[in-house]
Amino acid sequence: MDIRAIGMGMAFAFMWSSAFTSARVIVQYAPPMGSLSLRFLLSGLIGVGIALALGQSFRLNRAQWKATILFGLCQNALYLGLNFVAMQTIEASLASIIASTMPLMVALAGWVVFKDRLPKVGVLGLMLGVLGVVIIMGARLEGQVDRVGLALCFIAAIALTVATLSVRGASSGGNVMMIVGLQMLVGSVILAVPAALFEDQSFDLTWQLVVAFLYTTLVPGLTATWVWFWLVNRIGAVKASTYHFLNPFFGVAVAAVLLGESLGLLDVVGVVAIALGILAVQLSKQRV
Repeated sequence: MDIRAIGMGMAFAFMWSSAFTSARVIVQYAPPMGSLSLRFLLSGLIGVGIALALGQSFRLNRAQWKATILFGLCQNALYLGLNFVAMQTIEASLASIIASTMPLMVALAGWVVFKDRLPKVGVLGLMLGVLGVVIIMGARLEGQVDRVGLALCFIAAIALTVATLSVRGASSGGNVMMIVGLQMLVGSVILAVPAALFEDQSFDLTWQLVVAFLYTTLVPGLTATWVWFWLVNRIGAVKASTYHFLNPFFGVAVAAVLLGESLGLLDVVGVVAIALGILAVQLSKQRV
């Protein structure tokens, strides 16, 4: 048992999940894409600075440059960008639940696209995860949830799946912190364009915005991304993505404590189904 990987995975899950709450706070006081672009700019510059201080260089191999660009586009610009826009109308707890379906999407893509073997337990896990999503969405669609925001969250989860698969082997050549910093800058540049074209760049400078922005920049943004690259390189994309099944629990807990959000009974049932589905997929992959 890799105790270090487990500890890092748990820390990653908590940091990543907490970002939904801090993002929910940010978009109440600032334009989503503009604030996110600024966050990536700061995180990227800090990351590159740390990398240079550690003796790392801009000399990445071809696979690393490809992963850096794809990760910057898919995770930062699309996944986080769409989630920030969606959380103007979607609760942080719901966004974290939808994001937790990413491991199922990774397993499904590996099975369908890359022809990875997936035993019956894994297939049942995928079906159970889908059932959990259906339960949650059925309950939410009967309520007052914004359907456009809901759709954006699902598109964002698909983009994160592509980003996760693109990271495989990216950190094997070293320069991990440099890669983390550069992919942040890629996301910043991409998001700056729609932010300038479609958003009113006016900020309501409150202490809540400042605290949430600094936390999101340094903890989920920089630290969690570095941990994610480390995890994928150490245990692989499928096993690393399994830690996302903790997102609903951590995400809901943080949102409940700081924002007063709550879940209904069907939401809880759906979350449990998704978590069990991801666990089944993980166990099936270990047997292959």
